[in-house]
Parts: sequence; C-alpha cells; structure tokens
Amino acid sequence: MDKTSVIGVILGVIAVGVGMVLKGVGVAALINPAAILIILVGTAASVVIAFPMSTVKKIPSLFKIIFSEEKQENTQELIMTFTEWADQTRKEGLLSLERQVEETEDPFLSSGLQLAIDGQPAEFIREVMLEKVDAMESRHQEGAAVFSQAGTYAPTLGVLGAVIGLIAALSDMNDIEALGHAISAAFIATLLGIFTGYVLWHPFANKLKEKSKKEVQRKEVIVEGILSITNGDSAMMVRDKLGSYLSTKELKALRQNQEQDQANE
Repeated sequence: MDKTSVIGVILGVIAVGVGMVLKGVGVAALINPAAILIILVGTAASVVIAFPMSTVKKIPSLFKIIFSEEKQENTQELIMTFTEWADQTRKEGLLSLERQVEETEDPFLSSGLQLAIDGQPAEFIREVMLEKVDAMESRHQEGAAVFSQAGTYAPTLGVLGAVIGLIAALSDMNDIEALGHAISAAFIATLLGIFTGYVLWHPFANKLKEKSKKEVQRKEVIVEGILSITNGDSAMMVRDKLGSYLSTKELKALRQNQEQDQANE
C-alpha cells in the first residue's frame, strides 16, 4: 500500500471537515445528493467524452497504481547487481548470465539480458530497449492525463452546480430563511468540485507522473547496465557509470556496502 496516497486523502478530508466545523458549518451539509451527482457523475461523463474507451477501461488499474506500492529493487540494489554481473561476465563470459535470465522476474531486464547473450550489437540493444521505455512513458502520460483533466473539469462543474442551486433558490424568495439555506446548499457543489479537483484528481495525476519518472529512471539504469556488460566494462566502471543516477550520499553508501561485502568475502 502506498501510505502517502492514503495519508494524503485522509488529511484532505480532515482539513475540510474540521475547517467547516471551526467555521460553524455542520459536516452534514456535505450530504447533498444533487451536488454529489453533478460533481461525480458530471466529472465521470467529461472524462468518458474526452478519452477513448480503451483509456477509460484502465482507470481502475490506475487507482490500484496510486494506492499500491510495487516492490522492486531500488537503484542501489540494481547497481550492485550489475557490478556483480559485470565481474561474472569478465570471468566467465556473457553466456554465464543465462541463469539470471531465467531467474529474474522483470521482463524488461530479462529481455535485455537475452539480447546481450544472443550477441546483438550494443546500439541495437539500446535502440530496442529505449523504444520500450518510450512506449511505457507514453502509456503512463495517458493515464496521468485522465486525472489531470478530471481535476480541470471538477471545479468548473462545481460552479455549474452552484448556478443551478441559485436558480432553484431564487425561484421562490417569499421565505427568506429557506432562501438562505437554499443558497448555502447551492455552494456545496462548488466546495465538492474544488475539493475533488485540487485535493484528489490533480494530486493523483502528479502521483502517477512521479511513479512514472521513477520507473523510467529504473529502466534507464537497466539499459546502461546491460550495455556496460555487453561492452565488457569492469565492475568498478559499471558502478561509477550507473552511480550518476544516485545522489552523493547514496553513492557513498553504495561504495561502503560493496567494500564491506568484499571484506566479508
């Protein structure tokens, strides 16, 4: 589970709920079927119109990505793995990595290793793997665009809901007290539109973009690692080359871990 997504949503709900209470507004005022219908169904309708069905069908899986944390090797672990493979390759040859191809659960890494073992040129390997990265990035951008557009539509639909509510309220101005309640209820749609747009949909889009960036970076490390192994680079060269993806602190920790492993051996 992605704790930051869950915590963020909870904090957003608490902020609005407690803020309303502090302002003297009952939270029960949010239970407005008409406003909820206009905002949620209206936003859903806008998204369905804006995107093809093939993209709309992916929305449940996008929610899963937002609220789940996929367990993968971090960059440091990945670099350590490639340094070990580089050392193994220089001693035993590329064919010695066939067992790693069978054991790895990452299809991208597995396919790249297989290309290297098959003796494909480095430029061909780079071209094929980077095309896969570009295709993946395009799919991720399409998914993030769904929530980004929803975040744009929702606040505007909130204004539409408020206008509809005001039309209903001003149609009968004989009862001043009832008029006040009706006007108050009309702005609930605006509140829900702004809340869902800027506390949910836009942040969800940003979360997808950030996860995509991390995945792209991970795949770039894999590409450079495989190319280094193909070119016969030493373990130290592989570490220094891939270390460019790490911060100074992370690189220092990586070197210390490797020195400790060598001392234990």
